[in-house]
Amino acid sequence: MLGSGRQTGTVALALALFTLFAAYHFHDFWNMQGAERADNMIHAMKNFTIFGGFLMLAAAGAGRYSIDGPCTVHERTP
Repeated sequence: MLGSGRQTGTVALALALFTLFAAYHFHDFWNMQGAERADNMIHAMKNFTIFGGFLMLAAAGAGRYSIDGPCTVHERTP
């Protein structure tokens, strides 16, 4: 749905929450030691970055050429 631009804000928020959930539950680097801790911290930070990208996409929208684009075009005022 993100690729086609349909319901972009809703889908981006759902994926952002899923990514945050996955980072917290599957990359718990605070309970690890050594190389395993470093590896999971890298993956958790990657997920936090993706989370931020999804939030930006939800705020900005899909754009003019998406399926929802014509629905959000505002009338020009002279």
